[in-house]
Amino acid sequence: MGAAIQVSGLTKRFGSRVALDSLDLTVPEGCAYGFLGPNGAGKTTLIRLLLGLTQPNAGEIALLEKPMPKGRAEALAQTGSLVEEPRFHGHLSGRDNLRIIAAARGREAYGRIDGALTAVGLADRADDRVKRYSLGMRQRLGVARCLLADPGLLILDEPSNGLDPAGIHEFRAMIRGFVGEGRTVFLSSHILTEVERICDRVAIVDRGRLVAEGTLDELRSGGGNRLVVGASDPRRALRLLAGHPAVLSAAIEDGLLTIEFRPEAADDNAAASVNRTLVEAGIDVYRLEPVEASLEQRFLEITSRLGEEPA
Repeated sequence: MGAAIQVSGLTKRFGSRVALDSLDLTVPEGCAYGFLGPNGAGKTTLIRLLLGLTQPNAGEIALLEKPMPKGRAEALAQTGSLVEEPRFHGHLSGRDNLRIIAAARGREAYGRIDGALTAVGLADRADDRVKRYSLGMRQRLGVARCLLADPGLLILDEPSNGLDPAGIHEFRAMIRGFVGEGRTVFLSSHILTEVERICDRVAIVDRGRLVAEGTLDELRSGGGNRLVVGASDPRRALRLLAGHPAVLSAAIEDGLLTIEFRPEAADDNAAASVNRTLVEAGIDVYRLEPVEASLEQRFLEITSRLGEEPA
């Protein structure tokens, strides 16, 4: 399986500000790929570079194994994109807006209009004027517009903006459906819980640099330094563990101890040592459970830590 997106040494400056700093990134074909970062981290800059809307100062880009900008026309013909809020003719229906787009793409695109509207959940509202659409409906119409090209790659920038909970659920199923068809979806979003439910792999950028990348399990396991302990005397256990060399902090919540280990000590030996300390002190331990970090926790840990580095 090849790479839907391949970026090597990509650098983009705006005056003295470095928006992307020697970024390397590989997005495999046939997956949902989440691209995360704080505001100003370089997410939208990368998307604009991928689509040829601006040019890099250094580095190389390939879309669907076509080098950019040499293969731009061929690559973008197979790529659908939704960047910021999509714009449409408000006095026309959703279907008519897609007909205008199809006219520019060719005869095959006309035959995809009904399927695209169904795929994004707008079949029942296709003949309503777009000015009556909610923001979420316009977002979905924007995705439908992408599908007219039958793209192998979809690049979506904050596509769930304006969706209510039911709409977000439908959006999640829609994206997984695209992946099931063999498409690649590159998704930039600030809704981390949705990325966690949708995406197969995730990259986190901060200050224009790639700071973490991998499957969800790989990223979450990187923060596995917490332990929940059920003990017969939690207050006494708390006092004992306050001086433990592997323990960074400990607190009691709902009768249970939550322990955070020092980063260099977060392994099975640290948990065993805590258990031994309590048992040898005559405290019964009835629960010893590692806490898997959520994607949101890992995101905050990584970006907050980087935010403390000197400029």
